[in-house]
Amino acid sequence: MEELELIVDVVKQEMNAAIKHLDHAFQKIRAGRASTAMVQDVMVEYYGAPTPLNQVANVMVPDAMTISIQPWDRTAIGAIEKAIINSNLGFAPMNNGENIILNVPPLTEERRRELAKTAKTEAEATKVTVRNARQDGMKELKKQDGVSEDLIKGIEARIQDLTDQYVKACDDHLKVKEAEIMKV
Repeated sequence: MEELELIVDVVKQEMNAAIKHLDHAFQKIRAGRASTAMVQDVMVEYYGAPTPLNQVANVMVPDAMTISIQPWDRTAIGAIEKAIINSNLGFAPMNNGENIILNVPPLTEERRRELAKTAKTEAEATKVTVRNARQDGMKELKKQDGVSEDLIKGIEARIQDLTDQYVKACDDHLKVKEAEIMKV
């Protein structure tokens, strides 16, 4: 019985991880407002080593349409600009000698639709991950010897219920993100 509970716990952990990944992916998809999450994955070539942007500069959002990056070392300004351009974020960095300013342009209707499509793709990938976790759990159940069939069926039903809950959570997250993206 303890092994069966462990299987259910592992499946639940995998599904939780999938939802966390979805949330992280949705943070990167901008919805018209500037956010520090937009540049959190930018890697800067700093003294020969790729370094996350937030470890070489202070990243702030002074207003809804601007991201301000203040490097701790002024010699890194060029490397930060280059990293932003190479990251394909669609921003043109402006440098005033001390700070780098990124103006976040308002989203066009076409771009909003593209972002909504990207969000939908991320949600579908998360659903696949959730279903794979279910499948892995079911395979583990089949490997169990000396356990009554009724007990196995009960655990399978619990895993299916978890799957349904997490798929619904993916859909709910997607609805919220799509509404956020399409809101002008």
